[in-house]
Amino acid sequence: MGKTGGRGDFEWVYTDQPHTSRRKEILAKYPQIKSLMGPDPQLKWVVSGMVLTQLLACYLVQDLSWKWIFFWAYAFGGCINHSLTLAIHDISHNVAFGNKLAKWNRWFAMWANLPIGVPYSASFKKYHVDHHRYLGGDRLDVDIPTDFEGWFFSTPARKLLWLFLQPLFYALRPLVVNPKPVGHLEVQNAVVQLTADLIIFYFWGLKPIIYLIAGSILCMGIHPISGHFIAEHYMFLKGHETYSYYGPLNLITFNVGYHMEHHDFPSIPGSKLPQVKQIASEYYDSLPQHTSWTRVLWDFVFDDSIGPYARIKREYKLMKDHLLKNFNI
Repeated sequence: MGKTGGRGDFEWVYTDQPHTSRRKEILAKYPQIKSLMGPDPQLKWVVSGMVLTQLLACYLVQDLSWKWIFFWAYAFGGCINHSLTLAIHDISHNVAFGNKLAKWNRWFAMWANLPIGVPYSASFKKYHVDHHRYLGGDRLDVDIPTDFEGWFFSTPARKLLWLFLQPLFYALRPLVVNPKPVGHLEVQNAVVQLTADLIIFYFWGLKPIIYLIAGSILCMGIHPISGHFIAEHYMFLKGHETYSYYGPLNLITFNVGYHMEHHDFPSIPGSKLPQVKQIASEYYDSLPQHTSWTRVLWDFVFDDSIGPYARIKREYKLMKDHLLKNFNI
């Protein structure tokens, strides 16, 4: 368990991300894919049902012992909360109400955020835009681990710890890599979330709050669903930076497994991404894909060639110009 991993740096490339060119090529051949773009009318009802389910669960767990609080947080509530983070991911692309009602999408994301227990949706939106626009961008894409993470979490035991601490790194990494000023939507998100937490605490006590937050943390760490964090962009095969997964866990994760399709067409709701795969199958069938998120986690921990450093990175002109300006190069 103490053997050091094989990679000593990220995989640096000097080409553009593949999604831009593939999107143009697919749309030229299959223009009907444009009809899939736009809001998903069912999303708001599915998400609202999940939020209300968690509020009911808060009432039901208020008198449970602590061991059962944590059991149900991991086995049930955390699964819903993780799914809600992926609903927020979908909503960040304005697929709940469409681009013309962008503010409605932001407010609805705050509603979806309530069971997670901590404010999340507004900050996620702000940084997720960069993840698509500057995929793998040095100091731009905060989905990329830091150099410290790549260097330190390089043995099986440390990589296992890194998986457990993933929620912490996802929360703190943007503040280190690409800090941005706090906006009014983030303030609104925090106020709404704190108000909801206080209301739950007032009526049902501390245990429902712990149930919600513990579920969010545990199921974003070492949990089968959290395998998507690693599966999406970690370089399991040299030169490939985005991978899809077409297995059954897509049913409870808003099809986030269709990740190549999502990056090719981010304005298409997750519910319609299987249609993209079906229409343009020749573009995706031959590309590397994952068959199990659990296997992804196992390989991440025990394969020396895979770790936090197993990510493709590139420099964008935006960052080069920033360095030239600030350091008078």
